[in-house]
Amino acid sequence: MKDFSGKTAIVTGGGTGMGRELVRQLVAEGCNVALCDVSASAMAETVALCQTTGLPQGLRLTTHIADVSDEAQVLRFRDEMAAQHGVDHIHLLFNNAGIGGGGSMIADSRAAWERTFNICWGGVYLNTRAFLPMMLKAPEGHIINTSSINGFWGSIGPHTPHTAYAAAKFAVKGFTEALIADLRVNAPHIKCSVVMPGHIGTSIAANSRRIHLGTDSDAMSAPEIAAVRARLKAQGMNATAMTDEAIAAFVAERARRFQEDAPMTAAAAATVILDAVKAGQWRILVGDDAHKIDARVRATPEAAYDIDFFTDFAREVGWLLGR
Repeated sequence: MKDFSGKTAIVTGGGTGMGRELVRQLVAEGCNVALCDVSASAMAETVALCQTTGLPQGLRLTTHIADVSDEAQVLRFRDEMAAQHGVDHIHLLFNNAGIGGGGSMIADSRAAWERTFNICWGGVYLNTRAFLPMMLKAPEGHIINTSSINGFWGSIGPHTPHTAYAAAKFAVKGFTEALIADLRVNAPHIKCSVVMPGHIGTSIAANSRRIHLGTDSDAMSAPEIAAVRARLKAQGMNATAMTDEAIAAFVAERARRFQEDAPMTAAAAATVILDAVKAGQWRILVGDDAHKIDARVRATPEAAYDIDFFTDFAREVGWLLGR
């Protein structure tokens, strides 16, 4: 699909981060877009940003509240989108929505683990199921599923459990690769790609906290403070001596650093993704760090979870080593 002008795209998680930037760049190219998110205010900001540069005449840009882990909400999103855009088909499906959290099978709750897994993997599955019939009616289509480098390397550091997110992203990668043969046999006019970003500057840390807690407040509760203190102690930090205020400041600073000190912006990542879709690539690594860790894991898979493997890689690509 060399040209997005006049096409219709679905973008999940379009309120922030890479989803927002995908929407902005698709709209700029004349693509009709329906985006979903759990935050109406975040989607409104995305639309406002699109409007500042001017919407092409006749372009449709609609927003829809939907939790991608809930099939009823996904189906409502699909039906609303079809009615508001006045179409029975779509050309592009960006399964982008995701959150972190629930990293440990032991220290974290089952609810937190499954919430993360069900959004990161379930959202891809449910939206593909929901929108595939509309894509079958289009002359050409492309499904773009966001996995992660954690879809082939399940680590964000040797002292930080990451099981829910990594399991989901491995599932997304495997599903997309298997879908290649399914589409070739049953719907050859539809392509699919798996996106594997490295460290991209987004607000996923803050957004994940809000989604897990169901709040827009940045103030941390006493149970949250206690949970963070326990995690820091497990990682070898002297968290007992830290005040509650210091714990909250530590969490806020970590989220800030993740977004502002990342080696690649969300806008740059979106450009890489869209260029790769136009080029027909099915495997889309995003960022120099993604390319480098892919090569390292392939070269020495048995060492991939050793402490030295992580620290050497982090130093090579400039990741911050602070826990």
